Amino acid sequence: MESTSHFARMRDWYGKFERPISSISLIGGFVFDAITLTRVDQFWENFWVGAHLLIVAVCIVLINLTENGELDKTNPAKLHFWLVNVLQFFFGGLLSTYLVFYFRSGTLAVSWPFFLMLAAAFIANERLKRHYSRLTFQITILFLSIYLFSAYIVPVALHTIGPWVFILSGVISVAVLGLFLLILRFSAKERFAQGGKQLALSVAGIVIAMNAFYFLNVIPPIPLSLKDAGLYETFTVNSPGNYSVQYEDQGMFAFLKPSETIQLTPGAPLYAYSAIFSPTSFNLTIVHEWQYYDETVDEWTTRGTIALSVVGGGDRGYRTFSTEDGLTAGKWRVNIETAQGQVIGRLNFTVVNATVPPSLQSTTID
Repeated sequence: MESTSHFARMRDWYGKFERPISSISLIGGFVFDAITLTRVDQFWENFWVGAHLLIVAVCIVLINLTENGELDKTNPAKLHFWLVNVLQFFFGGLLSTYLVFYFRSGTLAVSWPFFLMLAAAFIANERLKRHYSRLTFQITILFLSIYLFSAYIVPVALHTIGPWVFILSGVISVAVLGLFLLILRFSAKERFAQGGKQLALSVAGIVIAMNAFYFLNVIPPIPLSLKDAGLYETFTVNSPGNYSVQYEDQGMFAFLKPSETIQLTPGAPLYAYSAIFSPTSFNLTIVHEWQYYDETVDEWTTRGTIALSVVGGGDRGYRTFSTEDGLTAGKWRVNIETAQGQVIGRLNFTVVNATVPPSLQSTTID
């Protein structure tokens, strides 16, 4: 009785302060992940994700066994309470990790629908805890978590990206979920019978959404990421990966500006620099796509597409650059993309005609 009383007081206390505890845990966990998670191809980062997936899978099985009255018959509410909270906590850890990894690999202007989906799953995990008693909700979040993991671990393992690799990752995700459902159905036969149609629709919806996002080039091209990028008006190669450059000072709050202003004299060149991280033994070709905004047709028009080789493995990314000259006044951008058109990053700028060269700052990239 005394342990039950302690549990009741603890549950009441947690219920009273659940919102602030959840918010603090949410922010703290995301900051922790952003600081500690470094590379998508590191063993311990992926061991962390794998361990989280295993824990949530075990929790789902135990929750359904508890709801069927097959565990802790003396006090099933106590066990169910802790299982639901552990499940929510580890799902939050998974989704936080995915937000960090995928955000590093894309640009918000292009991938916002995908990030909106991730954010919706993140919010659902925090706000809809009562739905963890529903099998369909549990499996939906689990399958999304498996799919997001497979979407980048398969390319890391195969040292390449592309449509067939993404399709393979989806097939593996469905196979893993199918194996889990075979295990789970022995503990939740009635729920499977009642919610089988909803479960099938939910899984199919995730598969369709993920493939639509991929083939519309909305999903960030993980495991690639943009470590650094910039626009320069002079660019001298001192040695491989070491450059002397000059640029216009954009002011103290340049990082807040959505676009740079570049003053160019007629015929002067402009250089786009990028440092792309890719995993070890993951060599590929990226593209610098130079585009200007054509106001007469109200759309972006490609001026030039420059293919550049990238060698994987370096923490600071593989450095390369492209150049264009004779840029006309107006809005411009350089899309840094994969060969399939997935945007890794983007440099936005406005060209202003100048009669004399502007004052430039000098620095070295090494």
